[in-house]
Amino acid sequence: MKYLKQFSIILAISCLGELLACWIPAPIPGSIYGIVLLFLGLVTKIVPYEAVKDVGHFLVEIMPVMFIPAAAGVLESWGLIAASWVQYGLLTVVTTVAVMAVAGRVTQLFTGKGEETNA
Repeated sequence: MKYLKQFSIILAISCLGELLACWIPAPIPGSIYGIVLLFLGLVTKIVPYEAVKDVGHFLVEIMPVMFIPAAAGVLESWGLIAASWVQYGLLTVVTTVAVMAVAGRVTQLFTGKGEETNA
């Protein structure tokens, strides 16, 4: 029953995000609004961490399984992208490195480990 309650909280916040996406005329997916709402709820303690902790950990553990439909879609569309696979591969590598670099810098900024010291 605890898991059902925790999942219901996450699902309700996701639904609020989808509603916001319908109401706000911006090209932002409802899932992004939902994750921001959940983040703000956790930071402000409106949503206690313990209220979503167990199901959150479970969802993170099964996250790789969620990529199977996307991978199957790519395989299904292989006929369309076969001629440009080098460009897609290069784009994937470049954007992955860029995202890793930006995420690392932002993490350093927030943790204070990226500050230069005058020793």
